[in-house]
Amino acid sequence: MTAPTEFAPGLWIQGFSAPLQFSQFKLIAFDMDSTLINIECIDEVADAAGRKAEVAAITEAAMRGEIADYKDSLRQRVALLRGVPASALAEVYEERLRLNPGAQQLVQACQRAGLKTLLVSGGFTYFTDRVRDQLGIDFTRSNVFEIENKLLTGRMVDQAWGDICDGDEKRRMLLQTCQQLGISPAQSIAMGDGANDLPMMGVAGLSVAYQAKPKVREQAMVAINEGGLDRLLEVVLPGA
Repeated sequence: MTAPTEFAPGLWIQGFSAPLQFSQFKLIAFDMDSTLINIECIDEVADAAGRKAEVAAITEAAMRGEIADYKDSLRQRVALLRGVPASALAEVYEERLRLNPGAQQLVQACQRAGLKTLLVSGGFTYFTDRVRDQLGIDFTRSNVFEIENKLLTGRMVDQAWGDICDGDEKRRMLLQTCQQLGISPAQSIAMGDGANDLPMMGVAGLSVAYQAKPKVREQAMVAINEGGLDRLLEVVLPGA
């Protein structure tokens, strides 16, 4: 890949000539935590158990690519949530979770241009389902907390597609959605901030890093280092 160039202040591109057109794409896939939204949900849930610092340290290492086994890192973090009241999930959603700047504008611009939207997250359905409904996103994949007697058990629930949505599962879901839509992966955009987003970003036609970890910025075709998510609209134009 060619060396990155600054397309505009705080907006870097590499490996292609900008601007592109939305007509070149049919699908955009988003990570959720720290990409579409302002928080890492699991860290905020851990705050209810007084273990935010411990959980956040594991999250940060995983997002920077310093932990090889994402699934194991997630199991460790979820285990630390054992006994947290399920009501803490609602408190995090209502009091702490906000869309990142430009998220709604970007999603709406993609929808107007005819792109399908995918939310694929190493986080949890309690949050992804609500963000999906808020933004009108077409497809989602994420993990499920196990809850018994209104308390988190410290485990996750296996789903029909597998156990944990890690980087490999994000990639599989992107490719599966492309196949379902009858399009090439080259007609997709993938947007994320952490190392577990790199597998899906690697197969997409356009990879976008948003306020991302260094390893992700280095490998992305577009890096938005300042401003909102809608800065992608400076690189990919809505016209035909």
